[in-house]
Amino acid sequence: MNITFWFLLIGFLLVAVFVPRVGLLATYKTYRIARDREQVEDALKHLLDREQQGRHASPESLAGTLDIQRGEVMRLIENMEMQNLLESRGSELHLTTEGERWALHVVRAHRLWERYLTDEARMPLEKIHSEAHRREHTMTEAQLNELDAALGHPMRDPHGDPIPTREGTLLKAEGMPLTAWQAEGPMRIVHLEDEPALAFEQILAAGLRLGQTIRILDRNPQRYLLTDGETEYRLAPAVAANVSVAALPESETAKASAIPLAELKHDQRGEIVILDDAVQGFTRRRFLDLGLTPGTVIYPELKNFFGDPRAYRVRGTLIALRKDQAAQIWVKPV
Repeated sequence: MNITFWFLLIGFLLVAVFVPRVGLLATYKTYRIARDREQVEDALKHLLDREQQGRHASPESLAGTLDIQRGEVMRLIENMEMQNLLESRGSELHLTTEGERWALHVVRAHRLWERYLTDEARMPLEKIHSEAHRREHTMTEAQLNELDAALGHPMRDPHGDPIPTREGTLLKAEGMPLTAWQAEGPMRIVHLEDEPALAFEQILAAGLRLGQTIRILDRNPQRYLLTDGETEYRLAPAVAANVSVAALPESETAKASAIPLAELKHDQRGEIVILDDAVQGFTRRRFLDLGLTPGTVIYPELKNFFGDPRAYRVRGTLIALRKDQAAQIWVKPV
């Protein structure tokens, strides 16, 4: 009896440890592969970020970003050199062509996931970074292309950072820190830096948001006083430096001579001028699929007793839009 029990126990342990795909060794091997890939991809993102800033990464900067010891970072660099992902030139680390391609893939995955989590999952901005980081390391090129198309090919993530295209093109980040802005008049928020997290939380707590038009009322070594015409915002200079601004875009000029589609009178025709920047994700993709593009003529048709949704005629087709959706489509009455 005892011998049989021990044989069964040993057999069970051997199965649990060595069976392919489900055993402990297989599970541990899968975990190590995923962990090593994540570390390599985080290193690639660091190198790409440094190069975009006009600087170059070093073993020290890489160790600090990944929070690993120098011995481990040297093994990582050696491994990445063997994969032709980077080159060491003295104390400087440079991406190879293949390393840059892979780095852009990871950045694209991260920023598309942030777009999805914000627009479709309605996740709070302060939580999307960590969740996107968890998901970015598992995406294939085909899966990214599908996600990109489903979201309507967004150009920027919820923080204002440009999203690389499927061809590997990455636009230059626009704007300058609010603390460097010297021009008079209004400006537009084009980027909200999410690191360090504490500063980002203070920006969100103040109520500032991407795309908002603001102006500076007062500045001194202790605070920046801002307004959007209705509300005043106060930020410490160190926090204000994490808000990037730029001159008002052409879309704001276009809106000046347009009205929201929701305000168009019954049977009054309007020519679409622009889709609001707030239209992102699946909603933007649906608008584009319906033919709601600049230059298209659209007009309300078939009155609804309740007023919402409202029927519109566009390109010979009748579509229904809710009032909040129509308010994000700017038209010029014709």
